[in-house]
Amino acid sequence: MTDTTMQQHGESEALPTYQAATDWITGLMPFGIRPGLDRIEALMERLGNPHRRLKFIHVAGTNGKGSVCAYLTSVLFQSGYDVGTFTSPYITKFTNRFQYNGKDIKEEELLALANELKPHVEAIADTELGSPTMFEVSTALAILYFAKVTFPDYVVWETGLGGRLDVTNIVYSVISVITNVGHDHMDRLGDTLAQVAEEKAGIIKPGVPVVSAVTQPEVVDVIRRVAGEKSSTLYMLGEQFSESALDVREDEQQFRFQGMFRTIEPLRISLNGAHQRTNAAVAVMTLEVLRQYQALVVDDDALEEGLLKAAWPGRLEMVKRDPRILLDGAHNPEGAEMLAKALKETYKYERLHVVMGMLENKNHRETFKHILPIVDTLILTEPDYRMKMEAQDLAAIVQELRQELQGGKPFELVIEKDWKQALQTLQQVTGSSDLGVVTGTLYLIADARARLLYNSDSEKGW
Repeated sequence: MTDTTMQQHGESEALPTYQAATDWITGLMPFGIRPGLDRIEALMERLGNPHRRLKFIHVAGTNGKGSVCAYLTSVLFQSGYDVGTFTSPYITKFTNRFQYNGKDIKEEELLALANELKPHVEAIADTELGSPTMFEVSTALAILYFAKVTFPDYVVWETGLGGRLDVTNIVYSVISVITNVGHDHMDRLGDTLAQVAEEKAGIIKPGVPVVSAVTQPEVVDVIRRVAGEKSSTLYMLGEQFSESALDVREDEQQFRFQGMFRTIEPLRISLNGAHQRTNAAVAVMTLEVLRQYQALVVDDDALEEGLLKAAWPGRLEMVKRDPRILLDGAHNPEGAEMLAKALKETYKYERLHVVMGMLENKNHRETFKHILPIVDTLILTEPDYRMKMEAQDLAAIVQELRQELQGGKPFELVIEKDWKQALQTLQQVTGSSDLGVVTGTLYLIADARARLLYNSDSEKGW
């Protein structure tokens, strides 16, 4: 039967290769991010609702989601559990998003699952629901991979955008985690932090415990209210658990964890920045609740080992030593504030040189306010991505802020549209006692990381 006849008979044409499968999935990008669960519910229904057979730890928040997922995955794996992990966006390759016991899905497995999904996706596209989006198809693929191929004991499940209407919210979790709430995606999630919090709190399920490290009073109020309405026990940083630093140096931090059930010290992590101690404490509290109420078995050796081994690319990651080049995906004001704090507290250098590239829909002014006071050279560039912000437009914002921050530290401003050239300039200006930093959107971080680590197997994006 020819391809044309197959299509006339309503049969789906098979995808021949891994590349064809990823092209098909990413080709759904024009359908955008359309909040709502109708299409994913229809897709799951057609597949026999495989998600109902899995135990999910659902993680939402503005920053720190990926790091918390990395800590949870690492400790559970060290404890002898089989763990599925679904995260986004990815830094190196599309397969990074679907992991089982810390390893990417195999290309041939992804191809087989894409072929299983394709006819269902096309059938839904023909209904009034319209075509499932790229993120919906990726989420469905993750569920199939975990429910039909790998069968993990737990799935560490990161939200895409928000929570309430996010596609990942199709699942019923054993525990919900909300890392924090900040100024990001406000074009989609709401004008105020309270509105954004309302969306993120949408992952809280009736009777399912919640662990959170939110701090702003209006955000705390929202999380507390929603947890109350859902009869969910809330474990809040600063109330039911806390962390305190014992020793902080580059690439190793020691801290004390104090929880309702016990105090554990010292715990060590290799990720940098005070915010990573918070993320680790959130992960520890999550595991403590599961240990206390769901018979999770995690001994202290596995906890210590798992936390120390956890790695998360592109977050305060030193990718070169001569000169020192650090990558950090600080793409919103809170991320930039954490980066600035970590640079002051953890790293020693004479001069600081920063390359930044951003997307259009971000809070650029507030992000720059944390970076400008500490840089010696700021190189503005453009990520290789359709929603990039022009370097010239970023420069206009920087010049405005420069006027406002008169009397601030002088710095050199360089505009270099080509991100590869910007990286080269960064390496040229960074002396042996200086520090070079690449920051902003993860789309830039992904490309810069591949180039600096000579990784030819890099794809990047959602």
